[in-house]
Amino acid sequence: MNDTGNRRLIDVHHHLVPPGYAESAGRQRIQRQSGGRSNSTISTWTPQTSLDAMDQCGIATAITSVSTPGTWFGNVEESRRLSRDCNEYGARLARDFPGRFGAFAALPLPDVEGSLREIEYALDVLKVDGFVLMTSYDNRWPGECEFAPVFEELNRRGAVVYFHPTAPACCQNLITDVVDATVEYMFDTVRAVISLLYSGTFSRCSDIRFIFSHNGSAVPLLQHRMSAPWHSNKVFAERMPNGPQHELKKLYYETAGSTFPESFAPLLQLVTPRNILFGTDYPLGRMTVAETMSGLMAQGFGAEELRMIERGNAAGLFPRFA
Repeated sequence: MNDTGNRRLIDVHHHLVPPGYAESAGRQRIQRQSGGRSNSTISTWTPQTSLDAMDQCGIATAITSVSTPGTWFGNVEESRRLSRDCNEYGARLARDFPGRFGAFAALPLPDVEGSLREIEYALDVLKVDGFVLMTSYDNRWPGECEFAPVFEELNRRGAVVYFHPTAPACCQNLITDVVDATVEYMFDTVRAVISLLYSGTFSRCSDIRFIFSHNGSAVPLLQHRMSAPWHSNKVFAERMPNGPQHELKKLYYETAGSTFPESFAPLLQLVTPRNILFGTDYPLGRMTVAETMSGLMAQGFGAEELRMIERGNAAGLFPRFA
């Protein structure tokens, strides 16, 4: 183990590939949506490969989640079954390796009824640590009114909700030879945040702890432009009485693939290190775990700030790993 071992990091963006998931989701679809990663990366994942990568960089705990494209493929029963299978696998992993793994449960959105059932089962039976959602579903973004019952229940439960970016159907295969993730992951995160912001979901569901990937993608850079409509619209003012900046500053942002100065500079103009979490995107990230670590260390954070980013902030969200 290298010299980061004594920091005992918590990785909040760490993927699992449950047996059968790749077949159900379709390997080519996963490969395309995850930025062109090779099928071998998907097919060779095991809990042990995760543990090996974690041990090499001093990661104590990984909160696992399925990656894009998630568990919705247009068929209600299939998506409910796939969500349940993935969630039971993730919860079993957490039981089999206590302290090493936590679990974000997948929901079969846009199936609202199925999602409400899965929230109940995942929290009350499986005892998961939170939920993973995609930034959009069937060209619908999370603040739309049809999804409100799901967020109201997550809010009632005080849940942690982690958003993973995806490439919406409207914006796939737009640029010749460029994989969708290169552009769309950044901007679908922006769409999701704007949707939750201007629908009033962030302000209405203030007991949900929201996490967004990749240092917020383009959200910090565009924060002022995103805030502009609030100043000239009474409806928006009623939905978020404290204003857009107040809501954006409450969110958590994780570091996967983004430990560069150009990613941290705008983020630190929006939030302090108390709202930054450590994430790696293992095993699908373009940066290795070691590269993510070294990039973080190069940003000039003080010792206390690093402790918050590497572990302290996540321990506050997931007390069983404190």
